[in-house]
Amino acid sequence: MNPRVPIVTSVVAALAFAALLTGYLTRRDDPDSDRDATAEGVIAQRSAFRGARIPAGVRAPDFDLSDQDGDRVRMRDLRGKPVVVTFLYSTCRDTCPATAQQIRGALDDLGHDVPVVAISVDPGTDTEESARRFLAEQHMTGRMTFALGQRNELAPLWRAYGTTPQSVQGEHKARAVLVDARGYQRVGYPMQETSPEMLAHDIRALESG
Repeated sequence: MNPRVPIVTSVVAALAFAALLTGYLTRRDDPDSDRDATAEGVIAQRSAFRGARIPAGVRAPDFDLSDQDGDRVRMRDLRGKPVVVTFLYSTCRDTCPATAQQIRGALDDLGHDVPVVAISVDPGTDTEESARRFLAEQHMTGRMTFALGQRNELAPLWRAYGTTPQSVQGEHKARAVLVDARGYQRVGYPMQETSPEMLAHDIRALESG
């Protein structure tokens, strides 16, 4: 055997080890590497949602409305935990009961309740009495708040959440939105394309984030 072969092999191995060590130390000293890891973690968390992610920084608009019991309901009072926001009208007999049952199933799957606010899309018809009746029929009394108001109070909320009011021309958009603990819209759902399990999964993702 050529006596220089072991020497060359040893030199190559030493250089490879030195390169690996240098790369490791450089990565530890480089603050950008930590930022990259953090960014990757944020992206991984965001991709965990099963609903449609809403662009970052979209605030959930505040409001000050009355509920089915005549009490005040304000979005700012619900900060600190995820909130489910949806849009219903109390005389609905198809899409609204289905939406309420989707949300009810999600809360059951979750194992605990989170705030749920149903914003009226038919202010000319929705009353405290009809809202209470709707919640009772859907077994959502105490689990969902029905927010009522005048059209001029509700219209900015419909626009902000990308939904439409009920009208004689057609059914409103059956939609729900998850608002995070800081008051930002995070995930949206066309209710005909979601499931209780999907909604419960995304609430858990917000709670753990």
